[in-house]
Amino acid sequence: MDFGFGPEDEAFRAEARRWLTEHLTGDHARARGRGGPGSEHLGGAERRAWERELGRGGWIGLGWDSDAYGNRRATLTQQVVWAEEYARARAPGRHGHIGENLLAPTLLAYGSREQRDEFLPPIARGEALWCQGYSEPGAGSDLAGVRTRAVRDGETYAVTGQKIWTSLAHEADWCFVLARTEEGSRGHRGLSFLLVPMDQPGRIEVRPIRQLTGTSEFNEVFFDGARARAGHVVGGVGQGWRVAMGLLGFERGVSTLAQQIGFATELAAVVREAVASGAVRDLVVRERLERLWAELRVMRWNALRTLGGGGGGGGASGVAGAPSVAKLLWGRWHQRLGELAVQVRGAAGAVGRVDWAADAPYELDEAQRLHLFTRADTIYGGSDEVQRNIIAERVLGLPREARGPR
Repeated sequence: MDFGFGPEDEAFRAEARRWLTEHLTGDHARARGRGGPGSEHLGGAERRAWERELGRGGWIGLGWDSDAYGNRRATLTQQVVWAEEYARARAPGRHGHIGENLLAPTLLAYGSREQRDEFLPPIARGEALWCQGYSEPGAGSDLAGVRTRAVRDGETYAVTGQKIWTSLAHEADWCFVLARTEEGSRGHRGLSFLLVPMDQPGRIEVRPIRQLTGTSEFNEVFFDGARARAGHVVGGVGQGWRVAMGLLGFERGVSTLAQQIGFATELAAVVREAVASGAVRDLVVRERLERLWAELRVMRWNALRTLGGGGGGGGASGVAGAPSVAKLLWGRWHQRLGELAVQVRGAAGAVGRVDWAADAPYELDEAQRLHLFTRADTIYGGSDEVQRNIIAERVLGLPREARGPR
């Protein structure tokens, strides 16, 4: 199908723009620009209050299949409109992204009616914050190597193990955890998808991971007999791999277009800096800026094309491998933008904003934070190597990569 915006979409756009103008004021406005990649540690309390404001307006859960949970119903094009207007308004980074865009579609696809009725309304109200318990120290890009165990004990499971790179775990109310519920199982077999409350002192410990940027929105999470109700296993015991892979399909879709608007804002800032510093007179710099602009336009049209493809898991498209292709495109693109953001400033790009202090070794400006944080873009969310394997094996039908014994 052709992807375009009709009169109803433009009316929806006007409503969204009006609501954002009226409500993004006061404390909410002070959280503007906070909470994006590299600044997820900023404005936590303000962003959580903004999440509740979004819930009261019915703006959470637009892509769900009904408006039965306090959210408003919206077509695919209207979801794109909302994402674009939200990004253009420089509204705060979404505190509830993981619950709304990852867990909720997963519950709608695989969860029981009881699970949907219990967990979707708090997400729609902006009251429940979730984190994702997938990666482990020995199973980052290879989820089939998960070692965290969940042992049935009456009406609950006792969860023991370690997760890593868990975004916002220090603030989350719940965590969805991929764990082994079948003793001695290996690979994809014997895994289950459990919903675990984070408020379990003595059974769950969260340790922040300090990064190159000096921030620590990522965490290690240690489970020591943490409890999860038997009724909170999603998709059935032993079906964790199927559910986990389904969830990864929801990770990219409409939000990709909003992400690209953020990219355009960052690119515009780099262009302004190149003009101010005189770096734009360097023909190589000019060529790199032009290429970044052109590639960003290509990514937008590719996203619109795949969204308009219809069908397909994850709401992204019916185009096979589209999420992996998109991840490969924007990950490396964003890295090159981060590199150029520092290059156009010359030597000043390596100088800190304030003098060094023992309690604050360095303080980064926006360009420096962009450069350092984007080093992770080709790793998190599925490394480039994993994305290429998915495309090779599942789309092109090439022989599977040789894997050693587990």
